[in-house]
Amino acid sequence: MSEYALPRKSSLKTAALIGLRVILAALFAAAALAKIAGVPQMVQEFDTIGLGQWFRYFTAVVELTGAGLTIWPRRSAFGAIVLAGVCVGAFFTQLLALHGDVIHTIILGAAAGVLAFVQSSQLFQAR
Repeated sequence: MSEYALPRKSSLKTAALIGLRVILAALFAAAALAKIAGVPQMVQEFDTIGLGQWFRYFTAVVELTGAGLTIWPRRSAFGAIVLAGVCVGAFFTQLLALHGDVIHTIILGAAAGVLAFVQSSQLFQAR
């Protein structure tokens, strides 16, 4: 066999899952930090939503929690479910209150959903 043999499927799958987990966590952590830092666009969006600025902080905490769980190998399915839930809320908020772009919420939600589905065995393991 050649020294340039193709990697096994399981190692490719593992690498893809790690990459997806890192990308999702980084994107949601960045969004959360923008909310916490009080980026004017975030403050304005949450004013438009009408629930108050406390909701901006609450959303940031949920996003950071989901990002952290997504990075944690044994809890990444739970994190992905949290992030998918954030995306569902963001989708309806964009659609109904902000009248903005919903494509990013669909793409990120689908990615989080795929991650949760692929790692769903974590959800049923007794620890």
